[in-house]
Amino acid sequence: MASQFGTLFRIATFGESHGGAVGVVVDGCPPRLPLHRDEIQFDLDRRRPGQSRLTTPRQEADQVEILSGLFEGRTLGSSIALLVRNKDARPSSYEDMKDVFRPSHADFTTEAKYGIRNWQGGGRASARETIGRVAAGAIARKILKQAAGVEVLGWVASVHEIDAEVDRDAVTLEQVEGQPTRCSDARAARRMEDAIEAARERGDSLGGTVECVARGVPAGLGEPVFDKLEADLARALMSLPAAKGIEVGSGFAGTRMTGLTHNDPFVPGDDGRPHTATNHSGGIQGGISNGERIDLRVAFKPTATIRSAQDTVNRAGEAVVLEARGRHDPCVLPRAVPMVEAMVCLTLCDHWLRQRAVDVLPR
Repeated sequence: MASQFGTLFRIATFGESHGGAVGVVVDGCPPRLPLHRDEIQFDLDRRRPGQSRLTTPRQEADQVEILSGLFEGRTLGSSIALLVRNKDARPSSYEDMKDVFRPSHADFTTEAKYGIRNWQGGGRASARETIGRVAAGAIARKILKQAAGVEVLGWVASVHEIDAEVDRDAVTLEQVEGQPTRCSDARAARRMEDAIEAARERGDSLGGTVECVARGVPAGLGEPVFDKLEADLARALMSLPAAKGIEVGSGFAGTRMTGLTHNDPFVPGDDGRPHTATNHSGGIQGGISNGERIDLRVAFKPTATIRSAQDTVNRAGEAVVLEARGRHDPCVLPRAVPMVEAMVCLTLCDHWLRQRAVDVLPR
């Protein structure tokens, strides 16, 4: 079972949803990077359960422990091990469902592949695995910001049929975090809250999209064939639980345009390098970043665990009716924002280090 990601900036996550702990080992972090536990904890607090009435009531503080890789507030260049202990695990809540395949979960497929599965809350397929990703992403974010001036920011762009209007250039972290939905459009955010609450009350769930931008990305990240930057971003983001689609730049809307209207004309920039007058490419052309803002959107399906009764089968192949228990989000979108940011940071950091390794001779 593969749990690794990255080429030069590499992570390996570990742990199960209702086991003793979850965490990550980070390899390839440059030495001498100033890093404080609070910088990692900030993003974990944005991901943790129980942070608002719109999320699962599971009470986990998700306090991170740094076990290795730091000395006197700076990275050593060695492996960084980060651990978060599970404090509010309730594996007994899943006892009645251990022989039942929950609709649209990984229960059946995991058992079909491995012949064994941890039925306590989904095991490795649980979104609790993303704690390691978000913790490692916080380190990648610090590298990108300090070394290249890159800023990565995500927000909830839609829930069900409610769309937000957000200025990608002007939106701030404070605006996003100012709403429990993590939608910076206050009017749309209120409608999203009502819709999520209504879905919870009727035993249902909702999906939607997270939009993310990366500002200040230098030109030259990515490769022109198999390791295209958008291909690696797609692989990273589609590995998130409940992710079902990704768009970069104009995405599918670009299919309704013509080449003349979709092409991004180059214009002289005040900084002496070419810029584009438009950004339908989403900051990536030919698989390589062009120095413009990277724009992407990720689609998340409705939460699979719902309170309403559903038809399914058990291990014996018998038809049964499932009435799910447990503590689950009626909409994954608010907590998915830091997960999306983390995977974007991890991908960009890895490609930034790879470009540094390639671009060593004078031009």
